[in-house]
Amino acid sequence: MPIAVAFAATSALLLTGCGGDDGGGDEITGAEKDPAPGKSAESPSADAAKRPSVSLPSDVKNVFEGFETGDATKDALLTDVTHRINATDAAIVAADPDSEALRFYYKGEALAGAATWVKGYVDEGRSITGTVRFYDPDLVMVDKDTAALAYCADESKASDKDRKTGKADKTPVTKDSYVAYNSRLEKGEDGVWRTAVLESERGNAKCVR
Repeated sequence: MPIAVAFAATSALLLTGCGGDDGGGDEITGAEKDPAPGKSAESPSADAAKRPSVSLPSDVKNVFEGFETGDATKDALLTDVTHRINATDAAIVAADPDSEALRFYYKGEALAGAATWVKGYVDEGRSITGTVRFYDPDLVMVDKDTAALAYCADESKASDKDRKTGKADKTPVTKDSYVAYNSRLEKGEDGVWRTAVLESERGNAKCVR
């Protein structure tokens, strides 16, 4: 399982359905990967932002289910979430907690938590491999520039690996292979939806499949 690195997170504007705060410290998981099918990790939303390039190795992949709604505003936000997930994984693979892409798609305490999470992998000589499935996004537009998003992740086909040897960990699939996330996003003047708060809970019953 991914290294657990706790970080402080406020519950303001977060949904209480899939992925509420368990009170025991929140985690950013390291298994966050590719954009939705048909979307490139580098493909920008329809805005003028100069997005950093994000690429992932062939053994690191994400599958996004239900991250397209047909609503232009919501889809732009969900696309930025997939870019943020890709950016996190790319930073882990590159052993780069100061990644430009992290600083582009996160802000505030969520950025500090993401950098700490990546640094944990670097310090332990670990990386990631495998496929993660993201599903059941539950999006609430608080106002035109603020939103709350909850979603689930299935990490049963992903694992950590030793950075030097490339050997993947062999971990059993349990309820903790499923992670519930709550997040708050804020839209910048450049049109990019950045994650300001990110909370997670392993084994949340709403996400276990």
